[in-house]
Amino acid sequence: MAPFQKLFNLSMVLFGLVVGLIILIVAVAISSFSDYKLLQFTNQGELPSELEDQSTSLQALADPETLWKAPALEDLNLEPNADELQYGKDLIANTAEYLGPHGKVKSISNGMNCQNCHLQAGTLPFGNNFAAVASTYPKFRARSGTEEDIQKRINDCLERSLNGKPLDRNSKEMKAMVAYISWVGKEVPKGEIPKGTGIFEVPLLDRAADPIKGKVVYEAKCASCHQSDGKGQMKPEGKGYLYPPLWGEGSYNHGAGLYRLSRFAGYVKANMPLGATFENPQLTDEESWDVAAYVNSLDRPSKDLSRDWPDISKKPMDHPFGPFSDGFPEEQHKYGPFGPIKAAATNRN
Repeated sequence: MAPFQKLFNLSMVLFGLVVGLIILIVAVAISSFSDYKLLQFTNQGELPSELEDQSTSLQALADPETLWKAPALEDLNLEPNADELQYGKDLIANTAEYLGPHGKVKSISNGMNCQNCHLQAGTLPFGNNFAAVASTYPKFRARSGTEEDIQKRINDCLERSLNGKPLDRNSKEMKAMVAYISWVGKEVPKGEIPKGTGIFEVPLLDRAADPIKGKVVYEAKCASCHQSDGKGQMKPEGKGYLYPPLWGEGSYNHGAGLYRLSRFAGYVKANMPLGATFENPQLTDEESWDVAAYVNSLDRPSKDLSRDWPDISKKPMDHPFGPFSDGFPEEQHKYGPFGPIKAAATNRN
């Protein structure tokens, strides 16, 4: 019986190997099909619902060769006005050192740096960059109801995002920042807005953004850098922030662009938490909207907005302060759902 027992045992081993191989082949086939399915729908510009959220960034990269790339910053030194351009870059990257509460030029801002919002000195795709500033300014902006130049736009950021005061338009600092911002977008043809400009556009939710859910996201993925109290972390030398405050007296005021939920959600989707990129986001679309709702539900400095949006019909869907021309309540304009507001505006126009 021993030879038969050995033969039986060998047969069972071979049977097990065959079954294991079949399982492996099936698993690989399923994985390959999923990858094919994702690629197929991404190339068509649409996605099945189960893949839609995780693939938003892939849609933005359908043709990565067309994505805007900033000039190499080391090339600043090759320009005839290299000193001015370098100073402009330094003012963007280290604003607090020059213009913060203890600034060596002036004290006109809250201690944040322009680079805290305009990542890598305004050169990062979907990092609130300067790609299209030179190509589109001067331009009419509905928020002010006037034609604005780059100087006006810079002062808007100083007064809103840095909760400060404007620079003299003819100052050395203003001229340097204008020169640098224009240099960053120098290769963009006039009137064009290249792919990767500004802030990523996150698909709308079919519900309101939820500050309670957003608090959970914040505590899990944001508080380690920005602190549980939202006050951020200062640089060791005490000038400027390593991680900026997201609410409280040291943060942007409620007239800043990031106080609009779509802007905050798009910013964090493509760039946060630390290590995330638009190619490899770490937050889902829902988490991005919810954490935006949480951060912007908390106290921050105020600003007189009485002159903003002289034509109230031009207010964006997520401008959170009335009056409005569309009949939707202020709460919905702040947290959503934004789909009905956007649809009503489309039908009205």
